[in-house]
Amino acid sequence: MQLKRVVLKLSGEFLSHDADNISPDATLELAQIIKSARDAVPGVELACVVGAGNLWRGARNGRGMDAATADYMGMIATNMNALALQDALERVGMQTRVQSAIQMQQLAEPYIRRRAMRHLEKGRIVIFAGGTGNPFFTTDTTATLRALEIGADAVLMAKNKVDGVYDSDPRTNPTAKRFDTITHADTVARKLEVMDMTAITLCMDKKLPIVVFDMYQTGNLEKLLRGERVGTLIQS
Repeated sequence: MQLKRVVLKLSGEFLSHDADNISPDATLELAQIIKSARDAVPGVELACVVGAGNLWRGARNGRGMDAATADYMGMIATNMNALALQDALERVGMQTRVQSAIQMQQLAEPYIRRRAMRHLEKGRIVIFAGGTGNPFFTTDTTATLRALEIGADAVLMAKNKVDGVYDSDPRTNPTAKRFDTITHADTVARKLEVMDMTAITLCMDKKLPIVVFDMYQTGNLEKLLRGERVGTLIQS
């Protein structure tokens, strides 16, 4: 699959080493993986969307709260992670911009589609923060929406120690089958937990490919940017 522009979806746990915080060491390790891949394949334009599960989960931390308020707090947390990732990427020599769907003028640019595309064309990594700017939508949906808006060729769903999509949980089922390729429709029909249903159905409707891969397996991100087959490809 030839890639010119991609959106890399990262969970907040990549910044935390499995703790409920932001770990500078984990964030720097992530930045170095991204830099290594970009340096090896400089022609591919890269945007990132990072979740906030290391800092805030509405279902867990916001129990009893107004659901919209809990979601807004989660969107604010994605800005914290975006700034941490920006700092780490710039420490390893990458040019970045953070664009937030929630206005924070002292910290980040507002999300403006054409400006984001221009940054990408100049070789900068754009980090989309603040979710969609609306409650009740996950960062999976943010990644899909931004990918469609900027004309990305694929959404790259980074996982930690999961090398693709399986027909059941490989951690509990040793005979679980991994798919090399699968359609969006089959993913929905089988109720495979790749991303939330709003995101996967949007990808299906717009025929946007998704690649699910192990971020920490050496060279995987570089191979993907080169167009090599890694992990599981979900397509129409």
